Amino acid sequence: MWRTRDPYVLGALANTIDGLATAAIMKTLAHILAAFMLTLLVAGCQNSSIDDLSPNGAGTQLPEKLVRSMKAKGMSLTSPVMFRIFKEENVLEVWKRKDNGRYDMVTNYQICKWSGKLGPKFIEGDRQAPEGFYAVRPAQMNPKSSYYLSFNTGFPNALDRALGRTGANLMVHGACSSSGCYSMTDAQVAQIYAFARDAFKGGQESIQLQAYPFRMTAANMARYKDDPNYTFWKNLKEGYDHFEITKVPPKVDVCEKKYVFNHTSDPNAPIAATATCPPSDQPESLKMAYQSYQTSYETAFSTMVGKGKITPPSRSIQGIAEAKIIADWSARRARGERVTQEPPSLSPQDKDSATKPQVMVRLASAVAADKAREERDASKRTRMGKSMASAAPAPITLAQPSAPSTPAATQQLTPAPQTTAAVAPEAPAAAVEQPAPAKKAWWKIIGN
Repeated sequence: MWRTRDPYVLGALANTIDGLATAAIMKTLAHILAAFMLTLLVAGCQNSSIDDLSPNGAGTQLPEKLVRSMKAKGMSLTSPVMFRIFKEENVLEVWKRKDNGRYDMVTNYQICKWSGKLGPKFIEGDRQAPEGFYAVRPAQMNPKSSYYLSFNTGFPNALDRALGRTGANLMVHGACSSSGCYSMTDAQVAQIYAFARDAFKGGQESIQLQAYPFRMTAANMARYKDDPNYTFWKNLKEGYDHFEITKVPPKVDVCEKKYVFNHTSDPNAPIAATATCPPSDQPESLKMAYQSYQTSYETAFSTMVGKGKITPPSRSIQGIAEAKIIADWSARRARGERVTQEPPSLSPQDKDSATKPQVMVRLASAVAADKAREERDASKRTRMGKSMASAAPAPITLAQPSAPSTPAATQQLTPAPQTTAAVAPEAPAAAVEQPAPAKKAWWKIIGN
């Protein structure tokens, strides 16, 4: 072990230890300070309201004028709410519960866009907005939607699944753009979202969403009595009628592959979507009120049918056959194939247009993808061409013999066989120099 008693060495060592200790203490203090600041930040967030942290417009408050109207009708800000949608009329209604337990309409909004035609959604890709009775729960609310704000309708419900209907992520959302959804403007969906948010704060567990093809009046039902969706719409009308009579959202169950309304008051009744419906225990007062309502309706319906169709019906989806055709069109369009500008239609209103030439189009994104792919291929070909050119061997050049300067060099030479390396021909033989004639001595010349 190394030892020293040198006071200078011991002093330097002590200073080093003090420095390391100071650094460690400062580092520890920094961690403590960071933790303390984080605690303050979290405490500040916890003291803030949920609305302050809500993205987009999820924290939007209802207009004061609307709040005063609600109070005048005996409604609180957090009282339960219900939504009704009518496709043909392009309207979404907001209903709230009053102090007496019955509901009244607070306001309504014009739907900016809804996808498809009248009629239910059948399969994924048919571009249909759903129709039926759905439950919206807090988990279905999306404050971070790409479409400003949204909530999931709850499709498919028990009846949809029993009928084999497929699809997902069908919303009520903002941005005024729809492909299978109900789309509102951002300002509208902010208020609709606020109604739902406040009701959930008041303890409502789920919001009933009723989606109809049109107002289920005798006149409208007479217009669509020959439609392939008529049987399904008559089932929807039963729920519509129950609400019109009681002004309370009906208890909705599914059995025998159809909706039943206020069928039983027992929340634990064994009701299955594909099973036989259990006996009903509706109150006699409700049965009598419903029967009276139906009697009036049947009279009005017969009158409207006798008068004929006053207003022509709107386009409706012609069952699963059309749904499959549209789903195939959607799939080909998504793949970037050339398709008709509008999806195929089997509606009677479009029977003449089927024989007319159709404009074929492709998605702009597909065209852009093809262009980008062509540019990548061209660039790849260019790089490959340059690479091959740089790797190719240099061309072989044979040296030509120089012209001979003497007759002896005029013989034709046969070049050597070509190889991978250029071989120079042999040089021509040099001309032999002739000796100059010897001079005679002068005395010999004189003697001659």
